[in-house]
Amino acid sequence: MKHGSRRFRTLISGVGLVALAALTPLSPAPAAPDRPGGGEGPGTYDVLVFSKTAGFRHDSIPDGIAAIERLGAENDFTVTATEDAAVFNDEDLAAYEAVLWLSTTGDVLDEGQQAAFERYIRGGGGYVGVHAASDTEYDWPWYGGLVGAYFAGHPAQQTATVKVHGHSTAATKGLPPRWTRFDEWYSFRDRPAPSVRVLADLDERSYDPAPFAMGNPHPIAWCHRYDGGRAFYTGMGHTTESYTEPEFLSHLLGGIQMAAGAAKFRCEGHR
Repeated sequence: MKHGSRRFRTLISGVGLVALAALTPLSPAPAAPDRPGGGEGPGTYDVLVFSKTAGFRHDSIPDGIAAIERLGAENDFTVTATEDAAVFNDEDLAAYEAVLWLSTTGDVLDEGQQAAFERYIRGGGGYVGVHAASDTEYDWPWYGGLVGAYFAGHPAQQTATVKVHGHSTAATKGLPPRWTRFDEWYSFRDRPAPSVRVLADLDERSYDPAPFAMGNPHPIAWCHRYDGGRAFYTGMGHTTESYTEPEFLSHLLGGIQMAAGAAKFRCEGHR
């Protein structure tokens, strides 16, 4: 995916947005199959973090942005954070190998911006959805297919056990087979399609899912190829503590790397 001629960085503080313009000429990058790493290994790339909300707003969003910026500094990718939906145009999106929707909620893009994001994915772009990204754009069926499943509800925050399926992906390789942690545990309107690879399920016997029990299996993280692009979603990441938790950060980093094409994308529809 080709880089645009200019790059901007928008940093979000707890009280608002602070725009810092950094006009940096960029050279065109190779086409999608030869992007940094090309699905074969790490390389320098660019990630857009989008955290606009039109419904519930998570207090952990600033912590998530700061954590992703640290991951970028430590793992050789740049991070641009914004809540300005105007960035969803062909020229600006072309600067990024992946777009991460960080606990977005509600209707956050207009029709023109939606169309630009669809073209971005069809051109080989990457999508990462974190937590409330599934509580977003209910009236945009294409996005519902991209994220994999829409949010239905959650019980009180509590400790639960996550069953991790295999360790052949960057998003799961650092995780224990049974991963016990505290979070806000989402249930979904439907399970992801058979073409989606579920990476982790919740063990509903390990916590009280009422009144939002899905039964087993209860998917909580997955990935898939979608409409020409790559998509990764994790339902975890509600709490501020998630963004200092080494295992969750390993999970999130792996998802970013996979979506950006910097790690192998082993996401065929199987566990």
